[in-house]
Amino acid sequence: MAAPVTLGDLLPDPPEPPDRPLVHIGERTWRAAELSAAAAALAEQLRAQGIGGGDRVGVSLPNGGELVATLFGVWRAGATYVPLNPRAPVAERERQAEAAGTVATVCLRDGVPTVERTPRPRQVPPRSAEIALVQFTSGTTGPPKPVPLRHDTVLSQIDGVLAKLGVVAGERRDEEPMPNLVPVSLSLWAGLYTVLFAFRVGAPVVVMEQFEPSSFAELVRRHQIRSTVLPPAALCALADDPAIGDLSPLRFVRSITAPLSPSEARRFTDRFGVTVLNSYGQTELGGEIIGWNAADARAHGTDKLGSIGRPHDGVEVRIDDGELCVRTAAMRAGGVTVDLSDRLTPDGWLRTGDLAHIDDDGFVWIDGRVSDLINRGGFKVFPADVEEVIRSSGAVADVAVVGVPERRLGEVPVAFVVPRTWPPPPDLAALLVAHCRDELVAYKVPARVVPIRALPRNEIGKVQRAELVSAALATAGADLTAIPSEERP
Repeated sequence: MAAPVTLGDLLPDPPEPPDRPLVHIGERTWRAAELSAAAAALAEQLRAQGIGGGDRVGVSLPNGGELVATLFGVWRAGATYVPLNPRAPVAERERQAEAAGTVATVCLRDGVPTVERTPRPRQVPPRSAEIALVQFTSGTTGPPKPVPLRHDTVLSQIDGVLAKLGVVAGERRDEEPMPNLVPVSLSLWAGLYTVLFAFRVGAPVVVMEQFEPSSFAELVRRHQIRSTVLPPAALCALADDPAIGDLSPLRFVRSITAPLSPSEARRFTDRFGVTVLNSYGQTELGGEIIGWNAADARAHGTDKLGSIGRPHDGVEVRIDDGELCVRTAAMRAGGVTVDLSDRLTPDGWLRTGDLAHIDDDGFVWIDGRVSDLINRGGFKVFPADVEEVIRSSGAVADVAVVGVPERRLGEVPVAFVVPRTWPPPPDLAALLVAHCRDELVAYKVPARVVPIRALPRNEIGKVQRAELVSAALATAGADLTAIPSEERP
């Protein structure tokens, strides 16, 4: 099969065979002919309104076959897809639509995806049929930014991952391919990427309307899922749910969207006998660039638990002053459409903003974000190190450590913890500080421990650390001067 020119070609027109199941959601199954017909109908709606040729179209639909059909309908019209989370406030969706420069929005009207023209954006981006979609960054360090992704860049990234797995894209196989389970919103790049990845190898997808542990376990059994993807929050929810006793035949889970701590990976593996493999990518680069293959998982899935794996083909990595820097085939070929100049080294490597190290076997380990590193009176504190120690106490279900401004030392670490029971034991903070003193050098011990019902997380599960810093300042003042002397560096 010839390589697709665009992502839209991953749903052929006409589909072959027409009765092949492509999307399972709940008790409903969308077959290839039905999905293709729905995509054609949406494309006709767009053309009737003069939309195409790289025009940007916002899509605000819940998870389901209608959304997958709309995705391909937008591409068949030659337009650019802009996912908008239907669960987000209207004002946020309007801001993102304006930032992306959309000319129309697709919403459900009486159960049917319907195209509605939107006011002309103040700034109209250049139209380009090469742009497949505009995906927003996660917004952990500032407002989410629109990132245009090209058809060929995304296809190249998918094929790079497949090559590492020993799979030839588009190759016919005798056995029916295992479905890809999609446990996240299709307004997220992780969700869309999982659909595209499946269609690239001719596999169907099982889409969850919303993640829920028991539903996930039931879908794994029903569709005989042996490997899947999960964000850290979902992994923790499964491990915490006493009603989930077995996840057979699941063997591998790739953790996506946010960092997963080694201790949480170990807890999930010990509980279910399922190997957890981290992976790594950035929206700006079109998807996953570092990950695991089956051979590495068999050889190192236990002793390298917590690593994000090794670079995919065409990806180069190095460490500069503790920061992970990468260079990809798309970067070298000019296939990255977003301006990365402010993050490039003089010799053309991208500074990822992530602290990392590479071991002797070439496996990459993420140590935290550069922006999260705490400078306590000249001593560097990695939040992840402190968080792992606090988790090892067994007294908390979740934890995040942030640097809070302090007049004398510059910054001090403050730990926000989610106790396993609420209200928390009155001596919880003292217990955790004592535990940290036993395990860490003095300057890494948190200046304060703050119990909290739940950590603030964004849609993809990343902790909103800025909110925690603001909360620490609001409750204790900017100086945090009442630090016991034995905790000072």
